Amino acid sequence: MKTRNVIIGTVSYVGASFFVQFISHFVINADHYASIAFMREQPLMYFGLSTMFLQGIVLTVLYLKWANGTFNVRQGIRFAWLLGAFFVSYLALVEADKYNVQDIVEWVIVEAGAGAVQFTIFGFLLGRFVKVKNE
Repeated sequence: MKTRNVIIGTVSYVGASFFVQFISHFVINADHYASIAFMREQPLMYFGLSTMFLQGIVLTVLYLKWANGTFNVRQGIRFAWLLGAFFVSYLALVEADKYNVQDIVEWVIVEAGAGAVQFTIFGFLLGRFVKVKNE
């Protein structure tokens, strides 16, 4: 497995995640997140960024194994949607059940929507830029 592929995939994941979640949290759904009583006023960004890098590495390594030498946008999006369903189902469904959110339907729509956009962008970038076959 080429280091270049892991770097491209990881940067793609971090970029897609940071872009979508920033827009969701601070622009489009700012009121939604402001209404959550257990949120910090100033998030500890290094935890989120560290998690994004770790997830990006793991997801990229899994993609390189899963794609089996077939790297294209369709394959990247299929992979990202599959793993996105795994990640986003927790955020959208379990957290709505676990935490005392004001509006469960709104929570599910916001989290599932942002997750769907995030993983679609990630899958597109994976399929578009990871091109070299595994060694």
